Order: sequence, then structure tokens, then C-alpha cells
Amino acid sequence: MTPLTTHHSPLTNTLISLSKITRTFGAFTALQDVTLDLPPGRVGLLGPNGAGKSTLLKILMGLIPPSSGTGRVLDQELGGDRDASANWQLRRLIGFMPEADALVPGLTGVEYVSLAGELYGMPRREAQRRAHEVLSYLELEEARYRLVEEYSAGMKQRAKLAQALVHDPPVLFLDEPTSGLDPAGRDAMLRLVERLGTDHGKSVILSTHLLADVEAVCERVVIMAGGRVRGQGTVAELRDPRQHRFRIRVQGDGVSFRSELAKCEVKVLADNGHGEWRVAVPPGWVNLDFFRLAETQNAVIRSLVPDDETLEELFLRTVGA
Repeated sequence: MTPLTTHHSPLTNTLISLSKITRTFGAFTALQDVTLDLPPGRVGLLGPNGAGKSTLLKILMGLIPPSSGTGRVLDQELGGDRDASANWQLRRLIGFMPEADALVPGLTGVEYVSLAGELYGMPRREAQRRAHEVLSYLELEEARYRLVEEYSAGMKQRAKLAQALVHDPPVLFLDEPTSGLDPAGRDAMLRLVERLGTDHGKSVILSTHLLADVEAVCERVVIMAGGRVRGQGTVAELRDPRQHRFRIRVQGDGVSFRSELAKCEVKVLADNGHGEWRVAVPPGWVNLDFFRLAETQNAVIRSLVPDDETLEELFLRTVGA
């Protein structure tokens, strides 16, 4: 029996809807006029450290109120006037994996995860059963009776994910889930997160400053900087398609071929020295001309793809860096 419910349909058509959410701490403004409309799915909350991502997550979970603005999460209203029971109901629908270690020394893995289940309101026996199931699902079954402080970095991150999953919420908020992991551990964590979305239909808000994590897992992205939202949507919607730029890989006499391209006003923008170029073509250019010119110059085109804006370029353009 799988320890996770597969959500074939979302609880609501809107995961998060925010209007001009602002949060100040004294004279410091952590969030300024944040407006978002996100459907269920896997969303990357992308921004540098200090962008306001963690503050936004805390507001979404009802841990702190916004200073101003309105919003809804899973069709439940946000705001400082929400009562404790409303906040409690919202948190039971959300699994939160914090960036901080958040482990309890002296507890074994199964004790730590079952404690989280009880804090989410589960009966003790059910929490213990679920802790065993979730730890097995996350491949920590053999380490469940070891003290959490003895875990490796990767095991600690999986234990934190386990406590977020123990009550089987439809939505996960993950704050820097690959923090401190080596490349292999990072890849494994990202595969897990993606599988939770694709196989079990869970919505995920993945907060990170790592663009590659968003590219690996997320369907949509929210770009933040300086406490403001600088862009939101799918990467395809946000990126510049750059219809007149291409990436080309050439084998053979690249020098002569490049000279002929220059005569046709095709500019080579970048050359990695191994036959891979980024080029810009003039208006009216026909891509078949690449192959015709290459044939006359004893060159072979091995690949030709659009040079659309990368997520890194999109991010830098959006935040103005």
C-alpha cells in the first residue's frame, strides 16, 4: 500500500491568489505589493537570498500575518484577522520542509516523523504507522531507528521531507530542499520532488535560489527580488523566444563556412571552440540556407536549434542584474 494519496483533481482550481501583500518588520520592508495567481502544480519560487521567499512562505502558512493586502491559499483566506482554528485547518493541508535543520536531537527517525504527525493532529498510533510508511517510501527504512543527529546530510533532508509528508497533504512548501547536498544527493532529492507531483498529484512550492532546481522540477516559476515579484508564469511564457537566434553545431571546415555566413550577414555571437556556435540571422533568413552553405564549404551541420533565452538569462533580465 502506498503511503501517499494520489490526488487526481485539485481541491480548488486556484492554489494561491494574492493581491498586494506587503510585510514590514519595523522600518524594513520584506515584501512589497506581492500579487500572484497560481494554479495547482509544481511552482518554483526563485530568487536570491533576501528576496523575501521565506517571509512569503510563512504568510502563506498563516505563521505570520501580512502587514497589508489580501489573499487566499487553497480557497482559505489569509490575513491577520484569521482565527487560530482557520490557521490550523490551513496548515493541515500543507506540508512544510524548512531550510533550517529543524531536527530534534535524541529522537530516532521514526520518532521524529511520528512526532510531526501528532503535531499535525494525527492520533499517535496512526502517526507512528504513517511514519514507518513514509520513511520506507523515502528509502530511510533501514535508518528509521537511528538517531537523526547521526544521519548524513542527504538523510537529514529526506527526514525533513518525511515529516512534511507524514499527514499526506495535497500541497508541499519546500524551502531550499537541496541545501547542503552533494550533486548525487541533490539529483535524488529533485527526482523525489518531481515524482511527488507527477505520480501523486501533489502541488509543490519549491523555494530556492538555484535555477537548475527549478528547471528540473517545476512547471511554473515566480521570480522574486527585493521583496517584489518580477515575473510569474511558465518559463516558455516568460522567456524571450529570440526568433532570429540559433544554436548550431558544425563538423568539418568551420572556418570557410563561418566566412560564408558572414557574407550573408549571419553573426556568430559565441563560439566554444569545438564547432558549437550561437548565431543571429538577418530578417528574411531561411534556415535551409544554413545547410546549402555548409555543403558548399565541406561542412556538416549536426544540429540546429532555436537559441531561446535560458532560465538564467531570463532571471538576470527580469531582476535587472
